[in-house]
Amino acid sequence: MIEFAEVYKKYGRKKAIHSMSFALEKGKIYGLVGPNGSGKSTTLKLIAGLAYPSEGNVTVNGKKPDRKTAGTVAYLTELDTLYPSFTPKDLISFYDTQFSDFDQTRAYELLSFMSLEKDTKIKHLSKGSRGRLKLVLALARDAEYLLLDEPFSGLDPMVRESIVKGLLTYIDFEKQTLLIATHEIAEIEALLDEVLVLLNGELIAHEEVEALREEKGLSIIEWMKVIFQSSAKRNEI
Repeated sequence: MIEFAEVYKKYGRKKAIHSMSFALEKGKIYGLVGPNGSGKSTTLKLIAGLAYPSEGNVTVNGKKPDRKTAGTVAYLTELDTLYPSFTPKDLISFYDTQFSDFDQTRAYELLSFMSLEKDTKIKHLSKGSRGRLKLVLALARDAEYLLLDEPFSGLDPMVRESIVKGLLTYIDFEKQTLLIATHEIAEIEALLDEVLVLLNGELIAHEEVEALREEKGLSIIEWMKVIFQSSAKRNEI
């Protein structure tokens, strides 16, 4: 389980996360949604042990995240950090030496699914192809938690749809939990079990997607519009 308890995160004087509390259960797909600058990336970094809370507590399976958390958490950053002189084959070999849960067979299956050549240097790949390669490296791990930060950025809309459908094939929900931080909500709505909405560093809503559809008759986007309008009215008072 992932838990946040009254978490604050500051970068200098800037508040990135403000009084955030929530719990995520295993075996579900969560959407972490909100506009750019709402705190999505910071939230994932706190879970992955790449940043530490200024106040409050973050725990993953009851332990505070640190650099060793990489053993149970696969983190896909939104940044383009791949080695330009490597090929996908080189990266797969490298990741296999770094993570005990990395599955080379699955990685090559994913490489084929993503329509990527194993011997093309990274520096010769398009932004969209590099994005697909990052997904290959993340999904090829048997990590308990998969954290994907804007995984569809730079991908063609038609490619996104195919990749979203493929996500379900390569994740074992008996032992894995997926958290997707994105503002591309339409593509992932059908996948999600629960959605968390961030705005200005605050968690303003957390809801089960099925309840939204069946009890409120709303899509995630329609619900978010209502949430944001209510938040704006409160701020005007």
